[in-house]
Amino acid sequence: MNSSLGKVVSAVMVDENEQDYFVQPDRNGQTYRLPKVESPQVLHIGGQVRGFVYENEDHQLQMTCAHIPTVQVDHYDYGTVVSVRRDLGVFVDIGLPNKDIVVSLDDLPELKHLWPQPGDRLLLSLTVDEKDRIWGKLADDAIYQTITGAPSKRELNRDVVATVYRLKLNGTHVITDNYELGFIHPSERDQEPRLGQRVKARVIGLSSHGSLNLSLKPRAYQAIGEDAAMILAMLKHDLNHQLPYTDKTDPQVIREVFGISKGQFKRAVGHLLKNHLVKETAGQLILIDKEAE
Repeated sequence: MNSSLGKVVSAVMVDENEQDYFVQPDRNGQTYRLPKVESPQVLHIGGQVRGFVYENEDHQLQMTCAHIPTVQVDHYDYGTVVSVRRDLGVFVDIGLPNKDIVVSLDDLPELKHLWPQPGDRLLLSLTVDEKDRIWGKLADDAIYQTITGAPSKRELNRDVVATVYRLKLNGTHVITDNYELGFIHPSERDQEPRLGQRVKARVIGLSSHGSLNLSLKPRAYQAIGEDAAMILAMLKHDLNHQLPYTDKTDPQVIREVFGISKGQFKRAVGHLLKNHLVKETAGQLILIDKEAE
């Protein structure tokens, strides 16, 4: 087994042609092609160089000094999914010019519609099998616990961007761009996100396990429709946060003030009442949602 693959190693130049140097790491005597345009200096026989070694897409052993990836054996970082093969897995770009890394289908969800798609990102390191094939190894829960910090109560109700890293029956596990762990219960999403998908969520609570409880559903006032949003905006801008209009108001007055029919007004107010954003008292429509204010 080639123990140098997927790592940054030191090597000695043993030969050359017009385009390439040929170098050998001390540890195993394997010969790697190093394009001269990538060498940090002119090399002579016996000269030393340090770079990342791998097998390129043409199955040639190669060293690179100009495109050293941050994803390596025992070194985790994000890579971007570039393609999918249903019979093999997903291909991830880690920064090499002529090699994408495969994450095996064995490490992906059973349901293929939950597989990562091009543009999604995965936190991974490299591993080398007994046939010297380099594979992507997804970060496990222990790695995520190591790289994340405890959330603050100040995060409540804030919007966050997060990447899905684990799919379980009890919900979706994510890591935010601020390196905080998050959890999305199935009741807080309309459909299950893919592994590696970046999602926009809002913080609805803090769990006892030191992670954020998140929701992919919009805030109530964001999901109530244009007419209700207009009424909400008028309430917000009123000095007393109330308006002298209810479902008992004359239809013509409703038309003149809001530019919508009485039926549209009643439906909009109904949504606001249902979502506990307003209340009706003594002929007044009153804002009660502090978040909207």
